[in-house]
Amino acid sequence: MYKWLFAFFGYTIFRLPGALIGFFIGSFLSPKSVKISNKDFEINLLALASLVIKADGKVSQKELDFVRRYFVSAYGKNRANEVFKIFNQNFKNKGVSVNQISKLFNLGLNYESKLQVIHFLFGIAKADGSISQQEINKLLEFSNLFKLSYADFLSIKAMFIIETDNDYKILEVDKNSSDDEIKKSYRTLAKKHHPDKVQHLGEAYVKAAQDKFQKIQKAYQNIKNKRGF
Repeated sequence: MYKWLFAFFGYTIFRLPGALIGFFIGSFLSPKSVKISNKDFEINLLALASLVIKADGKVSQKELDFVRRYFVSAYGKNRANEVFKIFNQNFKNKGVSVNQISKLFNLGLNYESKLQVIHFLFGIAKADGSISQQEINKLLEFSNLFKLSYADFLSIKAMFIIETDNDYKILEVDKNSSDDEIKKSYRTLAKKHHPDKVQHLGEAYVKAAQDKFQKIQKAYQNIKNKRGF
């Protein structure tokens, strides 16, 4: 973003030479991403999961089981056990810094991957059959720290909590939106939540993304059937 912004200003002043110089300067000012090791990602994800589980003041065995099944499915039993062991040694007694985790994820994960993290955390909250307001507040806190849009947060929330006009909320539109606006939003969301966007996180995340992708498609089909377009 910075590269192209500086290139544009350079071009308006010095035409092509200015654009090249602006692009060069902007490349040094652009935020640098860092690569998160698999182990760091897994441990910090588990730390966030622990905060969701404790958000409503009680620890649900169903939520604990959900997390364990997910980690075993994603990384295998031995690796999952190693992650749990490291977490217990480094986080259980010292506490979890959400700000530090969010900084790491913001530097090392793309936007689509952070959406998938929130989707996973919603799955934990839902594992005991219902999502409390405290859990929603905690998930919204994470979403804000990850710099995700509120519309994207509400879209994921609507996949887990059935409310009025759920299909419209999943597609980030409302009942007054035009057919063209709904089609445009669907195409944007389908691209944003496509499973290919999280392939680097592993098979378990791709499967979860496929579930999210299918819910978006279903919501769109439901609206299409109601409106007849």
